[in-house]
Amino acid sequence: MTAAGPLSGVRIVMMGGLGPGPFAGMLLGDLGAEVVRIDRPSEVGAPPPVDVVLRRGQRSIALDAKNRQGLELIHTLIEHADAFVDVYRPGVAERLGIGPQDLRARNPRLVYARMTGYGQDGPYAQMAGHDINYIALSGALHASGPAERPVPPLNVLGDFGGGGMLLAVGLLAGILEAARSGTGQVVDVAMLDGSATLMAVFYGMLAQGTWRDRREANLTDGGAHFYRTYETADGGHFAVGALESRFYTELCARLGVEVPQDYDDHEAWDRHGRAMAARFRERTREEWERDLVTPDSCASPVLSLAEAPSHPHNVARGTFVDVDGVRQPAPSPRFSKTPPASPGRPALPGDHTIDVLTGLGLAPDTVKRLLDDGVVRQSDPRI
Repeated sequence: MTAAGPLSGVRIVMMGGLGPGPFAGMLLGDLGAEVVRIDRPSEVGAPPPVDVVLRRGQRSIALDAKNRQGLELIHTLIEHADAFVDVYRPGVAERLGIGPQDLRARNPRLVYARMTGYGQDGPYAQMAGHDINYIALSGALHASGPAERPVPPLNVLGDFGGGGMLLAVGLLAGILEAARSGTGQVVDVAMLDGSATLMAVFYGMLAQGTWRDRREANLTDGGAHFYRTYETADGGHFAVGALESRFYTELCARLGVEVPQDYDDHEAWDRHGRAMAARFRERTREEWERDLVTPDSCASPVLSLAEAPSHPHNVARGTFVDVDGVRQPAPSPRFSKTPPASPGRPALPGDHTIDVLTGLGLAPDTVKRLLDDGVVRQSDPRI
């Protein structure tokens, strides 16, 4: 793997898991960090996980963390690492011998990040859960969806935004501080906390009295007729985000309607929305895109996952890339001086076991013995 990108030289070891952990690994690996993921030997040769794209930009070693020799290998791996990621429930890493005290005794400058749903303390700390549960407690789920019922906005707010992305931010902040102080620290990353952080603006508006604590009743939750989606004649949809008056004026001129904005008149929004909806249903999405999309209309076609990569703007910017025939988002953000390399194929469990062990300085006969004893496992080479 060629080192490139602004994080070249940063070394991160993480325990394997689904979703938020690999996503953080992908973000950091895309930007040039060396990310080694520790997977279970039992996962080698299994069908690819559902989040396989998130495994790009990483290397995988499959080892038995419950084995004494496997435990020693983890301790060796973190000797020269900048950070380690624990994805277990509170207390599990300590029982395995890879808790913060265990690993930081070996490497005092190590940043030890703990990724959980509910955090390391509190009444829910030991509870199992998923994105929908975490955002339910942060208030984010209550604010999402139509007026009739909350609808989870995919699993982006808890798992990926409040979880994996803030894990990456926490790791980088910890690594920067350790570079100054010479010692690492423990970073407690909870998806519940992170999803609450993503809701900061709405909590602020609620306190100011400018946000109603119910769905489809506010400026940006689909309540306002100038910030919602509209169905087109062919069953497609168009997104309107004309919050500012000059953009709304341009939108209405292009639509050919005379509907007042009534920015602060919440009771008028539904009536105006019905008038806008009737107009949008008169033409297809393609027709509206041709005539409605201007620099000041704040209107966009709603594209499906299959359509988005082929949109001219996304093509022009290279927003998506093909890796082994799989269309996926390109690395972001972009850097003028240290652009990252193009992503390679995802690392499946055990793909780099021998390579990682050799990089630790282990002799070939030692590597063979670890493989024969089942302490580690190497996947079959992929063509």
